[in-house]
Amino acid sequence: MRYVFLLLWLLLAAVPLHAQDAQQLLQEVDRRLQPESYEMYRKLINIEPDGDKKAFVLYTVKKGNDKMLALFLDPPSEKGRATLRLADNMWLYIPDVGRPLRITSLQSVVGGVFNNSDIMRLDFSAEYHAESVKGEDGTYLLELKAKSNSVAYDRLRMWVDQEARVPIRIEAYAASGLLIKTLHYSKIKDFGNGIVRPAMLETDSPLHKGYKSVMLFSGVRPRDLSDEVFSLSFMSKAGELRE
Repeated sequence: MRYVFLLLWLLLAAVPLHAQDAQQLLQEVDRRLQPESYEMYRKLINIEPDGDKKAFVLYTVKKGNDKMLALFLDPPSEKGRATLRLADNMWLYIPDVGRPLRITSLQSVVGGVFNNSDIMRLDFSAEYHAESVKGEDGTYLLELKAKSNSVAYDRLRMWVDQEARVPIRIEAYAASGLLIKTLHYSKIKDFGNGIVRPAMLETDSPLHKGYKSVMLFSGVRPRDLSDEVFSLSFMSKAGELRE
């Protein structure tokens, strides 16, 4: 009887689920990755083909599915810079300039393979429709389509761990079908407050052969934040959030 149930499970896992199920799973993935409102620290490391590395440390806060602010803590040359994302709009604040500058999702404030969309990632369900999902070898494969042309990637193929309900690999494609990059999530960690998610994200790209970028997550925890924090006028005062 046990083998009958196993065979039935395998057959069901191979059948694509409805789009509604796919969207619900995508929303669950978002909540597993991050609370509705939170703070965290990230270390971004760009690795060049010759092995040279450059690292950045960012303090980040996010509220809802359309607001994110990040403050550069290191290296010293970048300290005090801040980025702000409100829905599809992004800005970079540079202390020496004294005012926010508009930036785009495909640019990168740190260089390397991560672009601004990766660094200032909102909820996946805020930017993508989940068109289908099917089970395969302990994972769910979600097929995602961008809700608008302003999204950095036209399509995503997301493999989700069936037990942990977090991504383990994402392939990002242009509208032409070209593979732009692959994101690899690993080192699932219990951050407390019910947050169990990957602590490492690595990315590589066929467009940047030999280059790799890594993002390490720490101190992820819920935090209540006012809307004032996510404004152009507050970018110069982002350091106050850590006091």
